[in-house]
Amino acid sequence: MRNSSRSQVDPFIVMDVMEAARAAEAAGRHIIHMEVGQPGTPAPAGARRALAVAMEGDALGYTVALGMPDLRERIASLYKDWYNINLDPSRVVVTPGSSGAFILGFTALFDAGDKVGLGEPGYPSYRQILRALDLQPVGIPTSAENRLQPVPADLPQGLAGLITASPANPSGTMLDHAHLEALIGAAHGMGASFISDEIYHGLQYEGRAVSALEISDEVYVINSFSKYFSMTGWRVGWMVVPENHVRVVERLAQNMFICSPHASQVAALAAMDCHDELGANLEVYAKNRQLMIEGLPRAGFDRFAPPDGAFYIYADVSEHTNDSRAFAAEILEHAGVAVTPGLDFDPLRGHQTLRFSYARATGDIVEGLDRLAVFMAGANPEIL
Repeated sequence: MRNSSRSQVDPFIVMDVMEAARAAEAAGRHIIHMEVGQPGTPAPAGARRALAVAMEGDALGYTVALGMPDLRERIASLYKDWYNINLDPSRVVVTPGSSGAFILGFTALFDAGDKVGLGEPGYPSYRQILRALDLQPVGIPTSAENRLQPVPADLPQGLAGLITASPANPSGTMLDHAHLEALIGAAHGMGASFISDEIYHGLQYEGRAVSALEISDEVYVINSFSKYFSMTGWRVGWMVVPENHVRVVERLAQNMFICSPHASQVAALAAMDCHDELGANLEVYAKNRQLMIEGLPRAGFDRFAPPDGAFYIYADVSEHTNDSRAFAAEILEHAGVAVTPGLDFDPLRGHQTLRFSYARATGDIVEGLDRLAVFMAGANPEIL
């Protein structure tokens, strides 16, 4: 039995790194996880309590395809709280994680063969989902001068769409209002749809994260409960679409997913009011970020743009290696620290970069930095 050509997507390398780290732990080693892009904390306690109560009195069957109405209303109110936007809840679509939102959004907006631009380095699954949908991802090389974010001058002609992320994965850099407005204007000027990945909103340290909805209603905005709300495995996210796109997306959601997991929606609704716990998580990330900004250069990794948000640092390691995958494997083997090769995020230049995540407990970050310093000192005595 043959496979389709569109099924031939690349592996998500970070998942391979996670498996190698798991195998090392199974063999009895203590591994510091700087590879994984997820919080080290569970879903907020209030979310877990709400689900426990619901499980006792609710069958938790299908919800409507667009999501529980009270969750959609609560998400809409978040836009008032965070961005001073009065958002109609009818435009909110609850999805099976941001991944489900990407599938719905790309399917709703693009026809087979359409070209969709994405900045590189960038989240690798954009590229692979587009390919699986028989669309053409167009990588847009970004520069350190622009903090690894695309600018209008970078955009090639012929795009049917453009997706950006702010704060970005893997760099953690953000687009300010003027920069985002310019990109939206450039995309619309060439007749391209604009998709804004905002799943790291709420996790920012330098300035305020700007939503594309502050600039235009003619955009798709994607967000998730995975990062700020610490609910990665629950697989629940959302999308905001223009009013005249809601029914299109609803029909797709009905057929592709039926609905997002009911149990996860119940927990997500409660999580949105767990302000103290979520704020405490952010304080940990902020402390970890500062430790990384100070500690990575001491270990020999000093070529990176300080992140504005998310919980990553993306470092140029070209002075140490021209094979980031082998280098990451060496660090795991000899330092017991799992890090992600940049090839996941930039197929052309990622052989010279690594992504470090600081989403785990502060004690792990301290120990990981110490291990990296010892390892690099052994490999490069001049760092001592």
